[in-house]
Amino acid sequence: MRRTVSIIAAATVALAGSLMAGGPASAATPPLRFHGAQYDSPGSDNRSNTSLNNEWVSLVNSGSRAVNLNGYTIRDKANHTYKFGNVTIAANGGRLWLHTGKGTNGTKDRYWGSGNYIWNNDGDTAYLRNASGTQLDTCSWGYKSGRTWIGC
Repeated sequence: MRRTVSIIAAATVALAGSLMAGGPASAATPPLRFHGAQYDSPGSDNRSNTSLNNEWVSLVNSGSRAVNLNGYTIRDKANHTYKFGNVTIAANGGRLWLHTGKGTNGTKDRYWGSGNYIWNNDGDTAYLRNASGTQLDTCSWGYKSGRTWIGC
């Protein structure tokens, strides 16, 4: 009986330790991450600036501190790269959209300045890296409805 109690106690301690240590299933969602992508702009793909700007990726900051994106990059599988200048994304749900075409950069909307589409309609991946080059998040899709949201 004493041996059985010892085995149960040891198993309980081991199980509790593994639950506290965490693992992939309990990995925290990064505070700054992709929120969504509209990779197939509505209507015909005529490369007008309106059509290009209806193609976008968005970021969300769920952290408690604002994040300055200066030097951060977003790129696709083909290595088209956008480098952020001095722009801050607000804390606690702040969002920012990166549009493909040309426009006037503001606090919530940034413009790649491209005359061509960046994101492939039949599947692509967006990569977010900080100023040091560390990958923070990815957003991948195959052919779907043209837009994908949280859980990219």
